[in-house]
This record gives sequence, structure tokens and C-alpha cells, in this order.
Amino acid sequence: MDQNFHCGRHVLNAARPLIMGIVNLSDDSFSGDGLHGDAATAIAQAHRLIDEGAHIVDIGAESSRPGAHPVTARDEAERLLPVVDALRDCGVPVSVDTVKPEVMRAVLAAGADMINDINALRAPGALDAVAATRAGVCLMHMQGEPATMQSDPRYGDVVAEVATFLGERVAAAEAAGIALDRIAVDPGFGFGKSLEHNLELLRRLDELVVPGLPLLVGMSRKSMLGLITGRAAPERLPAGIAAHMLAVLRGARILRVHDVAATRDALAVVQAVEEF
Repeated sequence: MDQNFHCGRHVLNAARPLIMGIVNLSDDSFSGDGLHGDAATAIAQAHRLIDEGAHIVDIGAESSRPGAHPVTARDEAERLLPVVDALRDCGVPVSVDTVKPEVMRAVLAAGADMINDINALRAPGALDAVAATRAGVCLMHMQGEPATMQSDPRYGDVVAEVATFLGERVAAAEAAGIALDRIAVDPGFGFGKSLEHNLELLRRLDELVVPGLPLLVGMSRKSMLGLITGRAAPERLPAGIAAHMLAVLRGARILRVHDVAATRDALAVVQAVEEF
């Protein structure tokens, strides 16, 4: 059965798992893939990810790792806009990872199709910036702020609290004029969560699935995988594949990853058996 997800000029069928490829323009990425604002390299990387099978490319220019240096809206936009402009006709939706309403407005005017907001459009003006367009949006759960979110995260029931938060943010987005078929949600693995919280979210991920709202997950190279395997970020591909396939089997429909080709192949096996 089709589950249409509207992203600007594109309509994706999220009944089948989709791959979102990461293009990171920041200086201090936790995963070691930051491109330091190199637009030409970012554009080439986006095209490579599309060739490998990415259904969406997600471009960011500000790191959200704990302790990362903040980037001004002007600097963030200056890094993003040349890449968005070059990719506007790349054939897949161009998503921009930002929390700043002024950056959202700039990239959407330049042709971005989606906003991926770790702050779930809570900044003043963010809801209006997206509602005034046809763009898709991903609303993510985060406890606290990036600088301090991992210092001492606490929950009574992490799954229930994440579900409540996401439900409230979806309601706020819909009230602001963002249609439900433009909204995806993300439980925010690693954003204000201990390893135990992350594992509980993955174990009970199916409880967060809401019909009609694609569930996006991103565990690629994250520290939760390092805590389990003892491996550094660039060596966490097999662990990430395992985590994302478990997520798909529990209802995830958008996988935000660094390694598109490997994820595509793993998905092909799962889909051959599960017949998505």
C-alpha cells in the first residue's frame, strides 16, 4: 500500500524503506566526515550518494555533537546555499539539517525540498518558515541541548516520553498549516539518551510507528554503536547496518546513513524476505 510523503517538488512512497544520504559541511563532525564548507566536494559527494541509491540527500553545516561549536545563521547559510542551488535538479529531494528559521527560509527559497530539524520546529518562527512552503519536514526528539544533552539524560519511560513529545510536535505542525503527508518523525537516537535508552527505543521502536507518518532513524556511526562494539566511528559500518535493519523490521521507513551503497544492499536482502 502506498504511503505518500510529500517533499517540495517530490512525492516519495514511504511504504517501502527509503535511504537518506548524509552530506556534512561542518568542521567538527563526530563521525569524521565533515567537509569544512567545501561546496564542490559536497556536491560531488551528494551525486555519488544518489548514484549509490539514496532517495534523499540531507545536507548540514552545523555539528550537533556534544560540545560542538555553534555556527552563525549567516555562516551556515553561506555554506549551504551553493550546494542546495547546485543540487536543486539532482532528481531526489534535497533535505537541509538546520534548527534556524532564517536558514530554513533561505534554503527553501533556494530550492530545498525538506527541513530536517533536530529541534522539531520549536524555535520561534520555525513552524511558519516551513508551513509557508510545500516542503517536507522531519521532527526529531531531543532531551536538552546538543552541548549538554549527554551529561545525564533521564527518563521514566523513554519510549512513552518520546512518543508523547513527537505527538505534540506533529499536532503543533499540523495546526500551523503543515499537512500530515509532509511530516516525518525521528526518535533521536543519541540525542539526550544513554546507551540503555537507545537500546530500549530500538527494542520497542514499533510503538512509535504512526500510520501515515514515516519514521526516520539515524544511528550511522553513532557512539551507541561504539559502546557496543568498541570500535571508532569510521569502523562502525557493520554495526550500523545491523541496527538499521532491526529498525526497518520494527517499522522505520527512512534511514539516515553515511554508507548508502552498503545500506541499499542490506535492505535488498531484507526486502526480498519481508516483501515490503
